[in-house]
Amino acid sequence: MSADLAPQLAEEVRAALGGAILDSVIAYEELTILVDAARIVEVVSRLREDPALRFVSFVDLCGADYPGRERRFDVVYHLLSPYKNRRIRIKAQADEVTPVPSIIEVFPAANWFAREAYDLYGILF
Repeated sequence: MSADLAPQLAEEVRAALGGAILDSVIAYEELTILVDAARIVEVVSRLREDPALRFVSFVDLCGADYPGRERRFDVVYHLLSPYKNRRIRIKAQADEVTPVPSIIEVFPAANWFAREAYDLYGILF
């Protein structure tokens, strides 16, 4: 997606998700949104089902470790809308003891990636 279209996508996502978005930024010409981990299933479901967005393709899920933070892990999801030719990055912060809700009911392919995030970082789902 071009950097010119990312702000428009940010507005559309904010309209669809409202208060579920804690922060948003355009990084590497892609929209990145930060959401509360407890609402991740709601967020990815809305992004998939909203006719204006149609992020129907799950690309991957990965983790990032920031040991100096209280919630040291970022769980990062990447979705694609082949209908709109757009990508979005979703981040949710997690700690070592609180499980992040699994999105496998929405995107079954997330199962393998969540297992990898657990094996590599110890992120609980």
